[in-house]
Amino acid sequence: MTEMTNTKTKPALASVKADKPLKPAKADKPAAPEKATKTAVPAPAKPAKAEKPPAPAPAPQAAAASAPASAPAAPPVVSHSGVPAGPMRPMTPPRAMAKAEIFAAGDFVVYPTHGVGKVERIATEEIAGHTLELIHITFDENRMTLRVPTTKARTAGLRKLASGKQFGDVLAVLKGRARIKRTMWSRRAQEYEAKINSGDPSAIAEVVRDLHRNAGQPDQSFSERQIYESALDRLAAEYAALERIDKPSAIERLIAHLKSE
Repeated sequence: MTEMTNTKTKPALASVKADKPLKPAKADKPAAPEKATKTAVPAPAKPAKAEKPPAPAPAPQAAAASAPASAPAAPPVVSHSGVPAGPMRPMTPPRAMAKAEIFAAGDFVVYPTHGVGKVERIATEEIAGHTLELIHITFDENRMTLRVPTTKARTAGLRKLASGKQFGDVLAVLKGRARIKRTMWSRRAQEYEAKINSGDPSAIAEVVRDLHRNAGQPDQSFSERQIYESALDRLAAEYAALERIDKPSAIERLIAHLKSE
């Protein structure tokens, strides 16, 4: 019985040994393909560098750098005080400096922005610890007194009345032909205001001449009428002081001179 058992177990052991080569676990390890997949992951990162489009960036910089090169061709518009002005604002003409004159009490003078006044007195006063010689000018219509330092009178445009010969040239300007620019009224109004405040009687006469309307001509607008009356009043005030007549009479004479042929 023992022999039979031995013979039966031997083939069993042989079968077990024969089954040993069936271990393909080590050969079937998918380690290599896993490593291959790991190394293949960074591959798509390379095209990201190629997709960077930094080349067009310098193009706008070059355009921006070339733009200011042509800008200096057009000089900036500046006003008489040196402050840059807008493109729509006309350049205000600088105020003409008056000639050096000696003023005395009782003289009729012209201050550009206020018109005709009378020198009340010239006195030396102390202001803020400084001793100044001041010209006291009274304007009866405005009930105002203006004090101008004698050292600043010339730069402020303060002057004496025009002479008879000079006012003859002013009357000749009134007889001239009106010159109206084909520009916007807002710009022309600024130019007229600048002429009135310049204190130059010839420039003021140009405003009166250009805005005067005879019979049969189109009526003035409200703003034109205001500027016209302001210029006529300023011119008549100096004419009245020069001829020693009242202002209404001076206005009548100027209008009659405008209408005469």
